[in-house]
Amino acid sequence: MEHVWWSRLRWRLRGAWMWPTFLVVTVFDAVLLNELPIAGEDGTDLVPALLLAGFFNLLAVAVVAPFVGLVVRRRRPALPRAVATDYAGTAMVGIVAVALLAGGLIHKPQVEQAQRERAAQLAAAQRYVLMRGPAEYRGHVALADSVQLGDHLFRTCVPGRETKRALCVVVDTTQSPPGVTLDRTGSPNSTLVEPTPR
Repeated sequence: MEHVWWSRLRWRLRGAWMWPTFLVVTVFDAVLLNELPIAGEDGTDLVPALLLAGFFNLLAVAVVAPFVGLVVRRRRPALPRAVATDYAGTAMVGIVAVALLAGGLIHKPQVEQAQRERAAQLAAAQRYVLMRGPAEYRGHVALADSVQLGDHLFRTCVPGRETKRALCVVVDTTQSPPGVTLDRTGSPNSTLVEPTPR
């Protein structure tokens, strides 16, 4: 009996990596989602990223790992079911991390392109205001804010002395240099639910 007990303990220790790996890799995945987004321009904040990473890893451990464990046991019948499932779960958590890393690296050029486009349109809008805008707006050009209206189309506003008035331009980044058109509404971006170019 003592031999059987030691044998079981040995198997348990060999098959006890899934949950520690789950915890460590979930934190790693959350940092990945924050620093290297798989969609959009900005990374996910750490708490939502932690929840999302936990969901992905829990799905891998609770749903996928038992089936993979069955495959492992077919190849190694002497392996206890719990150990096979643990091995499979550990591997699946690692695969989720690799998939998130790959997705972030694949998406990175799009993020960099979007950031370059946003910077180019802001520079074009500020240049327009400095060259053609009234003095009250030229003095506030560093306070410009932008909203994206669509692909390659932005509305950038520079506030004036009055908080309800702004000098706004619509910037088209499909051109080089970006095309800038004055928006005569004078409404700041903060007052528009669905801003439209005029």
